[in-house]
Amino acid sequence: MKKLALIVTLFASCSVWAAGNIEAGKQKSITCTACHGADGNSPVALYPKLAGQHEGYLVKQLKDFKLGATSGGKQGRYDPAMSAMAIPLSEQDMADISAYYASIPTSENSTPEDVVEQGQELYLAGNAERGITACVACHGPRGNGTSLSGFPKISGQHADYIKSQLQKFASLDRTNDLNEMMHDVSKKLTEEEIDVLSKYVGGLH
Repeated sequence: MKKLALIVTLFASCSVWAAGNIEAGKQKSITCTACHGADGNSPVALYPKLAGQHEGYLVKQLKDFKLGATSGGKQGRYDPAMSAMAIPLSEQDMADISAYYASIPTSENSTPEDVVEQGQELYLAGNAERGITACVACHGPRGNGTSLSGFPKISGQHADYIKSQLQKFASLDRTNDLNEMMHDVSKKLTEEEIDVLSKYVGGLH
C-alpha cells in the first residue's frame, strides 16, 4: 500500500497542470534569458539549464518557488531571485514558460576523464554498505529522468549547479524533494563524491 501511495503521490504532484502554450511561453520567458540564456542553456554554470527539462518538473519548481516566497521560506523552495520572479506568475504563465523550455534541446556537456570511473560506480551502483541509493534508479542510465514520476533530467546539466543543489539537499537548505529522497542520498555523500557526481552527469547523453 505504501508503494502504491508513493506512485499516486508522484503522479498527482508532477503530472497535473494547465496545458502550456509554447509560443506564449517564448514571449513570457524574455525576463528569464538574463540568467538562463536566450535558448534556455544558461551560459553561467551556477544557473541551471532549463532547455529540455521535463515540463511537469519545471511547473512544480516554479510553484514551489512561489510558495517559498509566500510562506516566508517555510514551504516549497525558497531562492531570493527565483522566488521573487515566480510571485507574479499565474499557473498559466508557469505552464507556458515550462512548455517552451521543455521544447528546446539541451546543449551537450562532457564528463572529465578523471571522474569517469568513480562517477560511474556511484551513479550506477551507489553504495549499499553506506545506504547510498544508485542515481540510475530515479534518473535513468542516461540521466534523462522520467516525466511522469517527476524525476528531473540531469544529463548535460552544469556541474556547478548540480553540486550546489546536492549540497543544499544535504544541509536541508532545499527541501522540496519528495519524501526527502534527495536529502537521504546527499547527506551520505562526501564532498569529494558530490564533486565527482556533479561532474559525471554532464556527459550522460
